[in-house]
Amino acid sequence: MSKIATPKLWSGPSPRGTVRAVVLVLHGGKVDSHAPSRPWHLSGLRMWQFTWALRRAGRADGIAVHQLQYRFRGWNGVERSPVRDARWALLRIRDEHPGVPVVVVGHSMGGRTAAAVGHDPGVLGLVALAPWWPDGDELANIQSDRSVRVLHGRDDSWTDPRKSSAEVESARRRGVDATFVDMDGGHFMIRKSRTWVEKTTKFAMDIIARVPSEENGVSS
Repeated sequence: MSKIATPKLWSGPSPRGTVRAVVLVLHGGKVDSHAPSRPWHLSGLRMWQFTWALRRAGRADGIAVHQLQYRFRGWNGVERSPVRDARWALLRIRDEHPGVPVVVVGHSMGGRTAAAVGHDPGVLGLVALAPWWPDGDELANIQSDRSVRVLHGRDDSWTDPRKSSAEVESARRRGVDATFVDMDGGHFMIRKSRTWVEKTTKFAMDIIARVPSEENGVSS
């Protein structure tokens, strides 16, 4: 009997004190593939620099950071495989930390997944890195009380920074707190990688910081 594929939520050291917010990190993938996602695949390894930086930045402030490993490597059309996995992770987070807000950080296919779950209960906002947004309406369901930050390399030949910029502008016209940042380099965030990590970390922490303390589970 073949083993049923399951996603995995990689958790690091617990933050100090009560967990008041969570960051969920989503890696990229392929357009179509039911091959199992493995921890040694570059798409996942690429995101650990972000996960580690977010953990360092948030540990003293009660911010937990988890990185999701999908079941499969692909988006897989109408199956939207990683969206199902991300919602599984959000449910796990809500069960463990009821009422705690979540910021989703995703690269490429992970950016598309982040947009797909950006309107889910408890999600404060998302940070999308070189997102794969082929449809032109990926942010259409994001409510005006959510925050969206998009970083995209101007030399990206895998996903289209013009589409990302247009999506952000459309969301802003609807009243969403959305920002597009034009970055150096291409899709894999190698050029000036430290800048990518620093901006992503700052954006995620800023989104969390703007939530009133009582909503973060901290009495004023």
